[in-house]
Amino acid sequence: MVCQASCQAESTTGAPETLAEASEPSFFVGVHPCIQTMTASSGVNSSSNGSCQDDDRPLVVVLLGPTASGKTALGIALAQALQLDVINVDSRQLYREMNVGTAKPTPAQQAEATHHLLDLRSPDQPLTLQEFQNAAMDVVNQSIQARGMALLVGGSGLYLKALTGGLRPPAVPPQPHLREQLQQLGQSTCHRLLQQADPDAAARIAPADAVRTQRALEVLYGTGRTISSQQGAVPPPWRVLELGLNPDNLRQRIAQRTEQLYRDGLVEETDQLRQRYGQELPLLQTIGYGEALQELNGQLSRQDAIALTTRRTQQFAKRQRTWFRRQHQPHWLRGGEPLNEAMTLIRGGLV
Repeated sequence: MVCQASCQAESTTGAPETLAEASEPSFFVGVHPCIQTMTASSGVNSSSNGSCQDDDRPLVVVLLGPTASGKTALGIALAQALQLDVINVDSRQLYREMNVGTAKPTPAQQAEATHHLLDLRSPDQPLTLQEFQNAAMDVVNQSIQARGMALLVGGSGLYLKALTGGLRPPAVPPQPHLREQLQQLGQSTCHRLLQQADPDAAARIAPADAVRTQRALEVLYGTGRTISSQQGAVPPPWRVLELGLNPDNLRQRIAQRTEQLYRDGLVEETDQLRQRYGQELPLLQTIGYGEALQELNGQLSRQDAIALTTRRTQQFAKRQRTWFRRQHQPHWLRGGEPLNEAMTLIRGGLV
């Protein structure tokens, strides 16, 4: 047997988007640093724990929201208004050659504001959560030193939490040969191992979540200890102001963007990735690429591929919203002028 026990999973930044979030509302509760909040009735700034008044720590602004909610455009506008760079926190945009399917900022958009943490690696070289965290912390600290604040933009909740909450995941690199053996065992067997050795971890990882289950077993095999016994959190020395986008017409926006991705060449991009890395590449199983691959293999028509991608994206957006509601404390930008609303909140956070 590859592994005699099981452990709690750390998701990699190369994981499919649909598997990259925690399964339970209790995941990492309590690790978020001091966040400024505003009461809906009075509009008066207050602290979630009463300790943010007269806080002179630098401010990190986080723009979050479900996929297709408009984060890219607003993030660029905020970067221009604040004279900051955009620090990407989208798990799939970390990889080169994956531009259309991830809705990565276009060259024209990147010319409007400097973007960091795009195109870090090839799709067959996954980053661990710790590797992403280290790279992102460097960029955040550079921004704080240069401008006194930083701007994070993205919808990958676990990676946002890793930065704002200072999670300390185990430093275990990916082990391709072990992952191959675990794939051969099958997800149901791997998850049963997890249930037997660490029921709490298994309860947090969905039975169908092969990526996080395999990562759990991988960490145990590499260290001899469960992730739950190794994880911790050291919140960074920042204040965090979270701004959220969640438009009422999100389902329509997702449908429109999905059709645009296919018009922009999603299938052609998928074919190039398949030829270079093989169709078993894990990232080719993620939303959009998976359906495009099925179209290339003659398993789906174009119309059916678009419909399935739309449905999977809408399901993913629902999970994102659940994560943000339970794990974050954003000011939801509800008005018709989100830039002005965001800037008002940011100015209040800088006082």
